[in-house]
Amino acid sequence: MIKEQIQELAANIFGEVVANRRHLHAHPELSFHEIETSVFVARKLEELGLEYHKMADTGLVALIKGDKPSDRVIALRADMDALPITEANDVPYKSTNIGVMHACGHDVHTSSLLGTAKILTSIKASFGGTVKLIFQPAEEKLPGGASLMIKEGVLENPKPQAVFGQHVMPLIDAGKVGFRSGKYMASTDELYVTVKGKGGHGAQPQQNIDPVIITAHILTALQQVISRFADPKSPSVLSFGKVIADGATNVIPNEVYLEGTFRTMDEKWREEAHKRIKKMAEGIAESM
Repeated sequence: MIKEQIQELAANIFGEVVANRRHLHAHPELSFHEIETSVFVARKLEELGLEYHKMADTGLVALIKGDKPSDRVIALRADMDALPITEANDVPYKSTNIGVMHACGHDVHTSSLLGTAKILTSIKASFGGTVKLIFQPAEEKLPGGASLMIKEGVLENPKPQAVFGQHVMPLIDAGKVGFRSGKYMASTDELYVTVKGKGGHGAQPQQNIDPVIITAHILTALQQVISRFADPKSPSVLSFGKVIADGATNVIPNEVYLEGTFRTMDEKWREEAHKRIKKMAEGIAESM
């Protein structure tokens, strides 16, 4: 009975959830700057008659208590921040904040949780216990908003027995969801590297220490940390998404700046990989 009730409610509010998502998509905000996003979420919670309180500056937490007796507590969590990407899509709800885009689906996560909140408030008479709604800021940047909210007590008073999160997955057909037992999300390490050399004229490379060439060798060699040292049965990835040399056609810069990410499911290998990445990068730079 309650399953059919939820399905009917979900169908009825589908248009509203889509509208919320498109509003959020058009107004993205970066990590720890989700000011208007937080205001939007707060207004939607108020419309549902839900009290909320702020955490980690822009995060919000609200409770929905079922009418039936139960002391069980679960939490539902959604992240709210966007990425520093310029949107190239040509859609009516395209980002209006140049250089910022909801490219990781957090607009969907937030609108889905708001839709879930609306459904749960409509069926309070049909369930017992408490559902804690967690709208988390800064999932994309360390120190993450989750860690700050935990320090501020988001998992206490009341303490949930379980926390459920979701993430969009374009590779899964619409209407389906994916589950697996055990670990699902990898650790996330942010890498910041500066390769220092000695800049000069591109026509006189013998007088310089070229950080661009050094960087090219480092980037290529570091992939061997994964392909030759990691256990193939243990998922692991090393990627660099930002390389800034800032020279010119005939100017070799003094330094090159890199940003990347290392991710794995194995904490022991994570520690070893950190050492290998550092040793290999420094060794190549020293040799050149």
